[in-house]
Amino acid sequence: MPSLFTRFIALLIVVFGGMVLSSMSARATEPFILTDIRIEGLQRVEPGTVFASLPFKVGETYSDEKGTAAIRSLFSLGLFKDVRIETLQAVVLVIVEERPIISNVEFIGTKEFDKDTLKKALREIGLSDGRPFDKALADRAEQELKRQYINKSLYGAEITTTITPIERNRVNLTFSVVEGDVAKIKEIRLQGNHFFSESDLRKQLDLNTGNWLSWYTKSDRYSRTKLNADLETLKSYYLSQGFLEFRVDSTQVSISPDRQSIVITVNVTEGNRFVVSGIELEGYFLGRDDEFKALITVKAGQTYNAGDVSLTTKAFTDYFGNFGFAFARVETRTEIDHSTNQVKLVLQADPARRAYVRRINLAGNTRTRDEIIRREFRQMESAWYDGDRIRLSRDRVERLGYFKEVNIETQDVPGSLDQVDLLVNVVEKPTGSLQLGAGFSSYEKLFITFGITQDNIFGSGNFLGTQVSTSKYNQVFSINTTNPYYTEDGISRTFEFSHRSQRPYNDEAGNYRMVTSGLGMRFGVPVTELDRVVAGITAEQTQIVPGTSIPASYLDYANRFGFTTTSFPLNLGWIRDSRDSVMAPTRGTSARAYSDYSFQGALRYVRTGAQYQYYIPLSKQYSIALNGEVGLGRGLQGQPYPIFKDFYVGGLGSVRGFDQGSLGPRDITGLVIGGAKKLVGNAEFYLPFPGAGNDKSLRLYGFYDIGNVFGEFDPIKLASLRSSYGMGISWVSPMGPLRFAIANPVRTQAGDRIQKLQFQIGTSF
Repeated sequence: MPSLFTRFIALLIVVFGGMVLSSMSARATEPFILTDIRIEGLQRVEPGTVFASLPFKVGETYSDEKGTAAIRSLFSLGLFKDVRIETLQAVVLVIVEERPIISNVEFIGTKEFDKDTLKKALREIGLSDGRPFDKALADRAEQELKRQYINKSLYGAEITTTITPIERNRVNLTFSVVEGDVAKIKEIRLQGNHFFSESDLRKQLDLNTGNWLSWYTKSDRYSRTKLNADLETLKSYYLSQGFLEFRVDSTQVSISPDRQSIVITVNVTEGNRFVVSGIELEGYFLGRDDEFKALITVKAGQTYNAGDVSLTTKAFTDYFGNFGFAFARVETRTEIDHSTNQVKLVLQADPARRAYVRRINLAGNTRTRDEIIRREFRQMESAWYDGDRIRLSRDRVERLGYFKEVNIETQDVPGSLDQVDLLVNVVEKPTGSLQLGAGFSSYEKLFITFGITQDNIFGSGNFLGTQVSTSKYNQVFSINTTNPYYTEDGISRTFEFSHRSQRPYNDEAGNYRMVTSGLGMRFGVPVTELDRVVAGITAEQTQIVPGTSIPASYLDYANRFGFTTTSFPLNLGWIRDSRDSVMAPTRGTSARAYSDYSFQGALRYVRTGAQYQYYIPLSKQYSIALNGEVGLGRGLQGQPYPIFKDFYVGGLGSVRGFDQGSLGPRDITGLVIGGAKKLVGNAEFYLPFPGAGNDKSLRLYGFYDIGNVFGEFDPIKLASLRSSYGMGISWVSPMGPLRFAIANPVRTQAGDRIQKLQFQIGTSF
């Protein structure tokens, strides 16, 4: 017989089971025609957003299936924490509970990253101020922050999220970060190499086990991106040495239990070294086979070099592009003979079809106006595709100096067989620069030159620059602005104002001054793609301010022409620039010639000069820079050459190791008076900075300078040239190229003023 307890349990099951079934039966709703829809619980979400997500309207039939679909649709908006639907007669009541809104996101303990950088990373996964919040989103945010720290080799970073509810259904999020120590590369192992030693191969890698400069290069911090780049570099190195079948078999990255050190193991198979046995052409070469053969840089009998093969393939493709064949395909087929370790190269070409450019599209120029880029293009829309013009256009845009990168992609036009679009991708960079120079000597003590330039002011392509010098003996203020496209044909216009107060003789006792003010206008006319002729006129006023110890030459000049003189020299010049970079060039040339001719006003003179710079790349890490400059001044119509137009040499920008402007002729009192003739030469050799690896932004350089100035009627004597040599550091800093140098004069004479230590920002020589 069942016990009393058992009967009681059975009774409860029957009673409560019936209630559940009755409730389930009550929830089932027979379809009905809607007369009204009401919404409860909204705080920020607009009612229209809810109504738009409902699969039913007033006057339509409502059913449980539509109710379920409505709940699913509202949840998918990501705006609601809870959604319920109730029915009352012919009315549907939608009850929602909104998710809280993120009011503020804050970070505590972040040192490695700028807070704006972290906020941007979280914004990309959907977490930012004003967005709905849920716990899953916070978990994703933590994972994203950890990923950011792992990319910086901070594997031990710990992140804690604090959610603080505030009024009006909002929350504040605080991410507390304990960054920990950086995990550094302890060892890099290369296994499987036989021809090259591990030490030689490690030199090809940017990643290393650290040195005294790792705080700057961060080369001992592991990242997958850097490792992949190093593996590609390693592969390219082997392929350039003839190892055609080289491959990376595997890589292992292991981290220590304390997450402080990393060991990288790279397993490679070198294969055999191959020599090129011959080169053949296959396919259609537009009947210009001999012209294409002249582009081949690979030679039979030489070790296979993938770099030369790639250059040849690219040269072929570019040459096809010169004739409008934008879709030309050039492939290299290798026929390997393992018995002799030789490889035959077959260059197979298919010019495909000729095409013309439909449209040129721009991307990445968030600051620079489209027209500034488009006016540099020599490839026109609706014209035949011309590879030479496209490359010239890219080079012209790069030489603007406004962009870190300029890439041009060719895109097919859907539905057209003979049209292409060009996509110009640019990466903008700051175009303002700070120019700073300083030096120290026993005469001038500390002096500073300061300037600010903006090459692309307000994205207009116009130039604006100022310069200020605080030297004890030479104060300078100048401002100039250039519109490079004053006319549509590319004629530039420049306005310049300058005010200089100088005492060039560096006499401690004297308080005389020479004050020169000038206002000029110049026009630049493009002659070729690289050459420009400049012409203009300047109004100048020079005042000799008398004082104690004023040199006799100044008084003689003032007695003859007055203490204040005015002149209107014509300015003529020629400029040619083919450098690969304005900021830190490694190849190309820069040349300029100028002449000032004064035939109106109180003064009659001509002042001419020329400068030539030549940059020679020796290898990936080494380069040479050469600079030569000459100047010549003459008085006209029986007048002497104005003393305040003399050239000065010595110090920054000319012959380092000597006081600024201290070289040249002297008067009877031994004071330097400058000269009407100038001769300067500079040579610099760039090499990697110890510990910086392949980082080109920080390099060492050695230099040799030579030069002097001579009087108007004095012969140029090579024995009178001063020279110096030294070492320096070149750093492409955020303020511009910084150059620090220690100079040692070689050829000196009695009375020369020595200045061994100096630095400058913003100039090349």
